[in-house]
Amino acid sequence: MMAYSRFIIFTCFLAFTVIVLGAYTRLADAGLGCPDWPGCYGQLTVPDSPDQVVEKAYLEQRALEPEKGWKEMIHRYFAGTLGLAILAIAIWSWKRRARFTDQPVWLPTFLLALVIFQALLGMWTVTLLLKPVVVMGHLLGGFATFALLVVLALRVAERRRMRGGGQLRLAGAIGILILVAQIALGGWTSSNYAALACLDFPTCQGSWVPEMDFKEAFVMWRGLGINYEYGVLEHPARTAIHVTHRIGALITFLYLGWLVVKALQLGRGLTVGALLVGGLLLVQVILGVGNVLLHLPLGVATAHNGVAALLLVSLVYLNFRLWRQQH
Repeated sequence: MMAYSRFIIFTCFLAFTVIVLGAYTRLADAGLGCPDWPGCYGQLTVPDSPDQVVEKAYLEQRALEPEKGWKEMIHRYFAGTLGLAILAIAIWSWKRRARFTDQPVWLPTFLLALVIFQALLGMWTVTLLLKPVVVMGHLLGGFATFALLVVLALRVAERRRMRGGGQLRLAGAIGILILVAQIALGGWTSSNYAALACLDFPTCQGSWVPEMDFKEAFVMWRGLGINYEYGVLEHPARTAIHVTHRIGALITFLYLGWLVVKALQLGRGLTVGALLVGGLLLVQVILGVGNVLLHLPLGVATAHNGVAALLLVSLVYLNFRLWRQQH
C-alpha cells in the first residue's frame, strides 16, 4: 500500500510539473517550436542548426529556433513520462484488485484513457497550428488529469468516513463547475492572445465599457489551415474575451469566497481545505491583476496558470471532504 500510494503522489507532482511546463511553453510562444509531433524536425532531440535537420521539408514549414524547440520538447519529455506513470498506476491498480476488494480500478483506467486523449490533443495543437479550441481543450485535459490523480491519491489514503458538513455538497460541486468554466475562459484568453487587450485595471482601455465584438470573440471553429500563432482576432474581439474573463473572475471570487466562509463555519474536518482554497484564491486574484498591470511578464503569467491548477485541486480536496462525510 505504501509504495503504491507514494507512487500516486509522485505522479501528482509530475502532473503539476507538466501543467507548469505547458503554460511556460505556450506563454513563451514556443508552442510551435517544433513543427512536427512527437519529434522535433523529425528527430527525438532538437537540432542545433539547420544543417543537422535530416528532413529539410520541415524547414520549409518553420525556421529552426532551437531555444523554442527545446522548451517544447522538454514539455513533451515530461508529458511522456507522466503517461507512462499513469499506465503503471492503471496496471498496478488492477493487480491490487485481486487482494483488495475496495481498490479503485475504474478511475485509474479512465485516467489512462484521458492521458492518451491528452497526447492526441498535444499532437493536434501542433498539426492544427495552435487552434484555440484545441489549445483550450489541452489545458483543461491537463487540469483534469491532475485533479483526478489527486482524487485517486485521497481515495487510496483515506477509507473511513468523517462526520458533518454534508449540507455543502451541492454548493461545493457548483464551485468546481464555476472554477472549471473560469479556467476554460483563461485558456480561451491565452490561446487567442487576448491577455494584453486591456492594460489597465479595473477599467479596460480607460473605459468601463470598451469597444467589444462578442460575435467574433467566441467562434469555436474557423476551419483548417489557419495559423493562430499570435492570434487572428481583431482588437475588439480580444477585448470582449478579456472582459469576459474578468467578469468570470469576479463571479468565481465571490462564490468561492462565500463557500470558504461557510466551510469554515462548519469546521469539523473542512478547515484545512477551506483555508487552502481561500489562500490560493487571493493569490490568484493578485497574480491576475499583476498580469494586467505588469503587461504579462512570463513568470507571473506562468504562476497564474500553476496557481489555477493548485486552486482546482484544493477545491477538489474540499469537495472530497464534503462527500466523504456523513450527515
